[in-house]
Amino acid sequence: MAREVTARYSDPLTQVWVAAARRIGLRVVRTPDAYAATDGRGTLAIGDATTLDADDSLAQMIFHELCHSLVEGEDSFTRPDWGMDNTGPDHDWREHACLRVQWVLTGRHGLRAVFAPTTDFRASFWDRLSGDVLADRTERSVVAAIAALRRAALPPWAPALGEALAATATIAGASAPFAEPGTLWQSVTAPPALHPTGLPAGATTGSCGSCAWRTDANKCRQAGKRVDSDWPGCERYEAALDCQTCGACCRAAYHSVEVSRRDPVVKKQPTYVVDRTTYLEIIRSGDRCGALEGGRDDGTGHATRYGCVIYDDRPKTCRDFTLGSEHCLTARRRVGLSL
Repeated sequence: MAREVTARYSDPLTQVWVAAARRIGLRVVRTPDAYAATDGRGTLAIGDATTLDADDSLAQMIFHELCHSLVEGEDSFTRPDWGMDNTGPDHDWREHACLRVQWVLTGRHGLRAVFAPTTDFRASFWDRLSGDVLADRTERSVVAAIAALRRAALPPWAPALGEALAATATIAGASAPFAEPGTLWQSVTAPPALHPTGLPAGATTGSCGSCAWRTDANKCRQAGKRVDSDWPGCERYEAALDCQTCGACCRAAYHSVEVSRRDPVVKKQPTYVVDRTTYLEIIRSGDRCGALEGGRDDGTGHATRYGCVIYDDRPKTCRDFTLGSEHCLTARRRVGLSL
């Protein structure tokens, strides 16, 4: 008599990540005709066992594609392959941004080796990452990664993405003691302890005492708590800020700089002042102040230094803007320079 099968086996990690993708808005299908592709209509196609390598896992590949969606933004769900053409000049920095996001998110859970990418960028980029991979805020892929990490805490990614990573860490931690030689489970590491502020631990060599977000009263603007200057820096650590590598307050962070009719800039720089009848403001050029220069790609993926062409005559609003203040942090967050 044939045995009746009443339930089928499902790999735990596959179950976790297929469900996470579904909660975020993607239906996962397997196919021998693609490595990984999205159709812009809610379907994520992943290669089947005949097309993948021995160190590929469906879970890691779903996670990798979700990191791409974080970099490209919520609108990318409606564009095939997240709007990437996989060959153009913008492809590499977008892939680098995705891998920086993977590095940070997996590092929080001790999963960097288990969820390491298996694309051609593994040797050329991922294996070379170390320390604080978000330190260089002039690097285009870093800025994109920071913006992506901020999105990870928002819908549609949250809470599904974070819960899937936590579940994966639990499964990995339980599996590691039983790992066979040569398997990825051998490379599981314990999740790092949180920073004393409760924020994720950092990989910087700096301390709270040298962080740009520590106030003179030893309070952290990021955590909203008092800190010890000797504590190691957290994931959000930033060294001394430099306005000329930032320019956030003069860009898309704020949409208008109103000036008083008595402000000296009105007479000294009249071509930069616009009369809106009920108020005056500094002229805009696209999403930035009309007096701001710089911030263009220098051809290496880095931005040229910012500068104000009316700096000596800038209005009082600009003169009163304080480097390292709450408004400064807000501006940097809005343009993707700070977590």
